[in-house]
Amino acid sequence: MKQKTLVIASLATLAASGASAQSSVTLYGILDSGVAYVHNAQGSNGQNQSTLFKFSSGNTFGSRWGIKGTEDLGGGLAAVFQLENGFNVGNGTMGQGSREFGRKSVVGLSSKTLGAVTIGRQYDPVVDLVQTYTEDAYYGGTFASPGDLDNYDNSLRVNNSVKYVSPIFAGLQVEALYGLGGVAGSTGNGQTYSFGAAYANGPLGLAAAFFHANGGSTATNGVRTWTSSSDTLFNTVINQGFSSAKSIQIVRVGGQYVFGPVTAGAAYSNTQYARDALSAFSETAKFNSGSVFLNYQLTPALRFGGGYNYTKLSGQTSAKYNQFNLGSDYALSKRTTLYVLAAYQKASGTTLGSDGQVVQAEASIGSYGVNSGTNSQALAIVGIRHKF
Repeated sequence: MKQKTLVIASLATLAASGASAQSSVTLYGILDSGVAYVHNAQGSNGQNQSTLFKFSSGNTFGSRWGIKGTEDLGGGLAAVFQLENGFNVGNGTMGQGSREFGRKSVVGLSSKTLGAVTIGRQYDPVVDLVQTYTEDAYYGGTFASPGDLDNYDNSLRVNNSVKYVSPIFAGLQVEALYGLGGVAGSTGNGQTYSFGAAYANGPLGLAAAFFHANGGSTATNGVRTWTSSSDTLFNTVINQGFSSAKSIQIVRVGGQYVFGPVTAGAAYSNTQYARDALSAFSETAKFNSGSVFLNYQLTPALRFGGGYNYTKLSGQTSAKYNQFNLGSDYALSKRTTLYVLAAYQKASGTTLGSDGQVVQAEASIGSYGVNSGTNSQALAIVGIRHKF
């Protein structure tokens, strides 16, 4: 009997030890794909082709799979990690420059009372805090600013970074991030820093954040090639003429209000691409972008949404972009959703081409990434999204 008592006591001790150092690992993912029709899409030969039908992955949410986990260290402290891979459902290739975990790769510590610190490749506070209160959180990047010039749809992440996220106090949360440039003798070369705050109280949500990334000093034939702890945003005709910028600076504010089945929101951003001696343009490019959206939850499963974005470029050139968006989704279950998206954009004025020459502004809807070859573009997508 004594021996049996000792065995039971030992098992109880082991169970207690396990309970004080619990850990969990979760596998998760999203598969989002559909068929898209684009009116005015530039062909591979640089000439305009009037229509484009294509398989399209990641329309409302980027397709991904990931692993995240925590280990309870006791006293309200936990070790945390997250690895997230982005991919194309249509052909299975990896996204984010073919990185294994290009969407996110972090490890850190989290405290219930002090907040969390993570290090690695991750999102900045502009994305974490402000994006929540934009239409991107519902219908994805087609609602983004033209060419995603202000990172509305998180086209960039920050490498080699350290981020702090506070606990939520009376609805208020703050974040700060610093990305190390890693250049000996020049701390600011290639560095990124960002900070912001968000407030939520019942139906009201508000957020504001600041982002600054230095482009580094690597040059080819006297023109800068972006080498920063931050990815770039120069992916379409909207802003590729400013890819030799000394820095990217973004100020964004946004908010939304929910009243019954209706959600209304608005956002504003000021984005500046600064120049120096290694830049191929002569004046700082300033993009001011404002957007509004309205969603209506007709039934628990069916939702409709609409949005408008106005963007103006000033500096060496002057261009304007007007973009209109519509979206609807129907939830077949908690994990599977059907959706329809439509958008139209009209561009006017002048901007800079990839060679630095002044050209007529061209349309490119949201962060969809298809250049039009002309001053207007229309888009329609039908798709399905499954979460696991």
